[in-house]
Amino acid sequence: MLDFLGNLQRTHKCGELRVEQAGQDVVLMGWVNRRRDHGNLIFLDVRDRTGITQVVLDKEVSGEAHAKAEAARSEYVVAVKGSVRRRGAGLENPNMPTGEIEVVARELLLLNEAKTPPFSPAEDAIANEEVRLKYRYLDLRRAEMQRNFELRHKVAQAIRGYLSENGFLEIETPFMTRSTPEGARDYLVPSRVHAGSFYALPQSPQIFKQILMISGFDRYFQIARCFRDEDLRADRQPEFTQIDLELTFPQQDTVFRIVEGFLTAAFKTAGISLTTPFVQMTYDDAIRRYGIDKPDMRLPALTELTDELTPALREQLKIEQKLPVLGFVIPKAGGLSGTQRRALVDDIRKEFGDCGLDSLDVSRLKTNEAFAPLANAIEAKLAAEPTLEDGVTADDLVVVITPKLGTPEKWNYDPQWTYKRVGALRLQLAQKFADKHGRFVQTGTEADFKFAWVTDFPMYEWDEEAKVWNAAHHPFTSPHEDDIKAGRLTSDKGAVRALAYDIVLNGTELGSGSIRIHRQDVQAEIFRSLGMSDAEAKERFGFFLDALEYGTPPHGGIALGLDRIVMILAGAQSLREVIAFPKTAKAIDLMVDAPTPVSEQQMRELHLKTVTRS
Repeated sequence: MLDFLGNLQRTHKCGELRVEQAGQDVVLMGWVNRRRDHGNLIFLDVRDRTGITQVVLDKEVSGEAHAKAEAARSEYVVAVKGSVRRRGAGLENPNMPTGEIEVVARELLLLNEAKTPPFSPAEDAIANEEVRLKYRYLDLRRAEMQRNFELRHKVAQAIRGYLSENGFLEIETPFMTRSTPEGARDYLVPSRVHAGSFYALPQSPQIFKQILMISGFDRYFQIARCFRDEDLRADRQPEFTQIDLELTFPQQDTVFRIVEGFLTAAFKTAGISLTTPFVQMTYDDAIRRYGIDKPDMRLPALTELTDELTPALREQLKIEQKLPVLGFVIPKAGGLSGTQRRALVDDIRKEFGDCGLDSLDVSRLKTNEAFAPLANAIEAKLAAEPTLEDGVTADDLVVVITPKLGTPEKWNYDPQWTYKRVGALRLQLAQKFADKHGRFVQTGTEADFKFAWVTDFPMYEWDEEAKVWNAAHHPFTSPHEDDIKAGRLTSDKGAVRALAYDIVLNGTELGSGSIRIHRQDVQAEIFRSLGMSDAEAKERFGFFLDALEYGTPPHGGIALGLDRIVMILAGAQSLREVIAFPKTAKAIDLMVDAPTPVSEQQMRELHLKTVTRS
């Protein structure tokens, strides 16, 4: 029979007791993590979110409590009254913070029983993620998950504190607003009282935070819930949380210093010290040096080897004369044997397929007397990369990518394509030598965090299929003043630079921001440059265009993904590890079984009906 709690109150958490409490009477409450029955002695490991304490039930000391312990099973909810004592010599558990003590129980209350769970929260890892998500309330009891959410809380609190101390006001913006798609699909909410009309859940508070700047609030922030109906990946969820901020009269560096300040405060909660200011590079530099606009600087950058290959050598090695040769190094890649290196070279060639790129095996060049000087020159050039503090050694993997004879059409369409493709291969190969947390073993400790600001993104991107220019960031981003004055908005869209910036950490984009358009005439011109008529702009953004006419100050801001920050700090591989109730890759909540159909009556009230596509 189960017990009632009555007036009993907990005196300590399960992870708090130490040898200093020996001899004290205590009351603990929690779940049975494990039960071990040794006849006259039964041991219960009692767990709450702070940790575990070993409880001893001695049949000779308390027969009734011992009898109840015989009935207890994993995940039963219990209360224990007893006294703390130091464990005997040699019986300590150094792997537990409470491992030097135990509680000798005089009384045990069985407050609730539990079915045999599909997995034990005492396990360190559970392979089947779908089972974890279906029984999320059990999964969240695991120590790893409890740590993740304590970390998330501390990070959010540190950010709130820093921004509040620096003059920002936390202001909430609406969840139900009008549909103004920003690249992804909106989640739509049908209106019951306005038949055929819909609200949209916000993809971001973008327009509202700009209106707050027009309203004179000067510095705004919000830890905001946002929604995007898009295909999911490990670092994407349909609903997510972002650290959103905006301020008036900023330069880009103003935003950078504020973000670096609150990230420093946030990372300090995890025991990590950051060095500021962070590295800055333009979008073009990032593509040229890393082949991607979110560079992972834990690895050496791409190196141009064009000068090392003379026209005669290119002809001899059947390499295209005019296009760049790029190389990179994966440090301490495991000391591959010659056979393994050759197999890897073959894999590289298969990976590129028939796209106009090939690889040059530097280790084979070294064995050829005629080409050995070239191999040495290549390695010397690569060794100059600052990340390679010890130069290039025999344990490092050297990769050189060469263009095949004949210029592929792809290069003519996108001159940066070579850098992007080689940059993608660099990351792909590096992952082969990363640990289970995605860290590159050769770069050192868990505290090895490489931040960068990437600036001067293209204002527009060309949609080859639709033959139109789209906003690369969002249509409220200000172009560079020089590009506006030079008339490039109409004459040369591909050359227009945006006052947009990303904050990147270890190859993950943490957030994006920009200096905004604060003039109505410039905003209208941007809409027109995107193929939007004045009437369409008025229909979609009329309220915002009107607001811009009432003394809008220059302003800018940024939004960073809180989920991504915590994911990286926790060493997790998926956002699902740091979101309490996440969706699957198919946008399904397995625990509550959502989404689900609704009743016919609800459909009628909302003026909706389902249509089956043929």
